[in-house]
Amino acid sequence: MQDQDKYAEQAAMDEASKAEQPAEPAAATAAAPSLEEQLAAAQQQLQELQDAFLRAKAETENARRRAQDDIARAHKFAIEGFAEALVPVKDSLEMALLVETPTIESLKEGVEMTLKQLSGAFEKGRLLEVKPAQGEKLDPMKHQAISMVPADQESNTIVAVLQKGYMISDRLLRPALVTVAQ
Repeated sequence: MQDQDKYAEQAAMDEASKAEQPAEPAAATAAAPSLEEQLAAAQQQLQELQDAFLRAKAETENARRRAQDDIARAHKFAIEGFAEALVPVKDSLEMALLVETPTIESLKEGVEMTLKQLSGAFEKGRLLEVKPAQGEKLDPMKHQAISMVPADQESNTIVAVLQKGYMISDRLLRPALVTVAQ
């Protein structure tokens, strides 16, 4: 029975404390947004986020497409500078063929001038000659040994260059063809 009295006494105290607490003011409940208002605000925020996402996605797609176009243009016109440097060489050769009675001296002078133009075009295009000197050590990354010949120099050194090689910047275009000492 004592337990029941304790429970009853506790319940009476709880009721009294509830009665002492002031009721929520009417203004506070009116200021709190209703569930419908909260839902509408959340839906508006969702719509704004979806719109921002779609705009960001479209901008990313446009940037990707622009990058692909830039790469395609770079590939298409990569040799434009080199081609511009070669056009005067072709013009010089065509002019030389138009001369009706060329002399040996004029032909030689024209060929030398054209070779100078071509060398300038090669420099502009970073096309470098690979012409090893006699006695230089064979470099398989730049030279191709065609044959080995007996020579009075160290083994695996270059005896003669049969054909120059070429590099574009640091990339081998064609190795130099050489004969090597046995």
